[in-house]
Parts: sequence; structure tokens; C-alpha cells
Amino acid sequence: MEVILKKDVENLGYANDIVSVKPGYANNYLLPNGLATVATESAKKVLAENIKQRAHKEAKILADAQALAAKIEALALVVKAKAEEGRIFGSVTSADLAEAMSAQGVEVDRKHISVDPVKQVGQYEAAVKLHKNVKAVLHFAVEAQEE
Repeated sequence: MEVILKKDVENLGYANDIVSVKPGYANNYLLPNGLATVATESAKKVLAENIKQRAHKEAKILADAQALAAKIEALALVVKAKAEEGRIFGSVTSADLAEAMSAQGVEVDRKHISVDPVKQVGQYEAAVKLHKNVKAVLHFAVEAQEE
């Protein structure tokens, strides 16, 4: 069954993509949750017209995402966490990284940051997905918090 995605769906596609999925997945998940519509001929024509009109807007969004990626990769981010002998109490999460980035003037939603669990003091990397074609690597250090 072909559907047109209204929103980005993890491991399936991006908004305005026409994807082929199993009917059960479309009827039980995508359509009821408003993530997709059925790809009829008229819906495909409307989509083509909308894509044509939005092409110049996409160029600006892509340029903004690339500028933000350059800004993120130039950041020297330090995250403070309670630690004892190099081990962190809890872990550093994407929410902590988003908060530390916003303190430095770079606003990114925590959902766009993917980081492996950080449980030690040290240097790490996280992937930041800004656009479907733009991904940035965030380098950050985790240090023990002074008491």
C-alpha cells in the first residue's frame, strides 16, 4: 500500500515522501495517528504541486541547517555531572546536552540529539540531526562537578 507521509517517521521516511508499507501498518498506525494519507492519484498531484511551491523555502531551510551544523561542530561544550572516581551518578542524556547547548546560545530539540549512554568522565561525541540531509557531530566533555 502506498502512502504519503505527513510527518517524518523514524526508519520509514521523511514528510512528503511516498512510501510503500504493509496495509496493516498503514491502517492501524500511520493513518489513525495522522502520520500519513493514502497515495491516490489526486493526492499525488496535490503533493507534486506543493513540493514545487516549497522548493525555494527548502533551500533556505537547508542553508540555515548547514550554518547551525557548522556552529555546533565549533562548540566547546562541557557538561558538569556529579561524579566519584571518574564514574558519574546517573548518566549524561540528550536533554542534558540540549540544555548545555542552549546555555551557549544554540537551540536544538533534544529529540534530534542521539548519544550513547555516558557514564564516565571524559571526551565524547553525539550526533545531531538538523535536516534530512544535514547531520552534525557534537564534541563534548564530561567533567566532575565541584562540590
